[in-house]
Amino acid sequence: MAGMNGEAPPAPTGRRAGPDRVGPVLFAQGGDAQRDRLRALLVLPAGERPPMLVTDEGEIAPLTLAEEFGRTVHAYDFSLPSGTGGFYGIDGVRHPVASAATPDLRIAYVSCNGQEEGDLERPVEERDAVWQRLADENLANPFALLLQGGDQLYADDVLHCHPEVERWASLKKTDRGAVPLTPEITEALRRFYFERYLITYARPAFASLAARVPSIMMWDDHDIIDGWGSHPAEMLDSPVGAEIFAAAREMFLIFQLAVRPGETPANGFDRTGSNLGTAIRYPGLSIISPDLRSERRLERVMGPIGWSVLETAFAETPKGDRILLMSSVPALGPRLSWVEFATDLIPGSHEYEDDLRDQWQSRAHRGEWKRLLALLAGWEESGRGELTVLSGEIHLATRGEMRLKGGGVMHQLVASGISHPAPAPGYPRMLGLLAKFGESPLAGRKIRILPLPGYRTTYAGERNFLVLDRHDKAWKAAWELEFTGRTEPVSV
Repeated sequence: MAGMNGEAPPAPTGRRAGPDRVGPVLFAQGGDAQRDRLRALLVLPAGERPPMLVTDEGEIAPLTLAEEFGRTVHAYDFSLPSGTGGFYGIDGVRHPVASAATPDLRIAYVSCNGQEEGDLERPVEERDAVWQRLADENLANPFALLLQGGDQLYADDVLHCHPEVERWASLKKTDRGAVPLTPEITEALRRFYFERYLITYARPAFASLAARVPSIMMWDDHDIIDGWGSHPAEMLDSPVGAEIFAAAREMFLIFQLAVRPGETPANGFDRTGSNLGTAIRYPGLSIISPDLRSERRLERVMGPIGWSVLETAFAETPKGDRILLMSSVPALGPRLSWVEFATDLIPGSHEYEDDLRDQWQSRAHRGEWKRLLALLAGWEESGRGELTVLSGEIHLATRGEMRLKGGGVMHQLVASGISHPAPAPGYPRMLGLLAKFGESPLAGRKIRILPLPGYRTTYAGERNFLVLDRHDKAWKAAWELEFTGRTEPVSV
């Protein structure tokens, strides 16, 4: 049926098509004292001959990552001089790239790029207002890395990509195995994730940044569907549920890890592909990104492979490196067992169980949480180097500290909601109240949740991003808040 202006109404949100051309999108691959390794993605209509990528040292031919839905995803592997950065050109456009292997560098951190419902209906100027601020800042004072800590893709509309998927979502979670998987469902799921990445990557502010600043990405639940892994096994392992994960994983590999679907990331540690955690290293700097979704279940955050990946990433980190650990859900947070206890007693509150179970602080994950904190604290207390946790997920900004044995402090910086709207005021107030009680899961290492510099509440309810600066080996962090602006820097 035609709309009021005579045009056909837009397709349902689960069936929207993306553009035919996207990119270039840069991905960081690590570096040494000589070269910074990069990979660039470029999406073109199928059959169109891709251009060469040009650097000062010559031309780079593309390889093919995927051919799907009338497009081809091309990838270019190249390097630029370490310590100085440089340029690359594609389709006649030269893009400057800052090096991450310099004594002074700037890193941006973002998370939660969307919202659960109606994300495609928002005017892009409103949706990406904070993205645009970040893109403008990069033009004036370039960033060397763009760390994206989870929910790069709000994919919850996948539940509207096919009538049988909608029926699956309408059933009780424990009854969803009754919906059989068909080739048509598989096709619809794969198409949804593919098209949604194209839509997301083509937005102007992101496209400006992504062509100039190499990204390091790790997924969280909304890159699959809300709360993935914190649901009953009958839902996760149902034919349709398993295929949702398979389709999301396939496109995550292509568009966030920049590898072919059948491959595993070169900076990963699990060649089986069961866990997709990575460690990307530069001189004096390691960015470790555990995969907290691939093996997640009601009773666990990671399985044996995931823990092995994370512990190996730490064991292989050179002594003296600063570790930036991207934990998609905060590693330091308030006690949640009281809230979980309340949901067991208060009628109608069970809808929040998945959100609570997602957190490290859930009573279901207490043992794993202590294991994680012991790993992090042990790195600093052993004298091997310093560590800062970067996190998002909660749609608020805050920071945390864990006192270490010997008098040191481990910092956590939370920046969440680059485009997700800030939640209602009651949510940060509730978290702030819980944070006042403190938490000490490891003996002698008290955790405190603290307000941003100059902010009046513990949790800042504004859209935001984080800026990390290294100058003369000293690290500082500041938050850019949508309405308050830039905070004073805090030493980390």
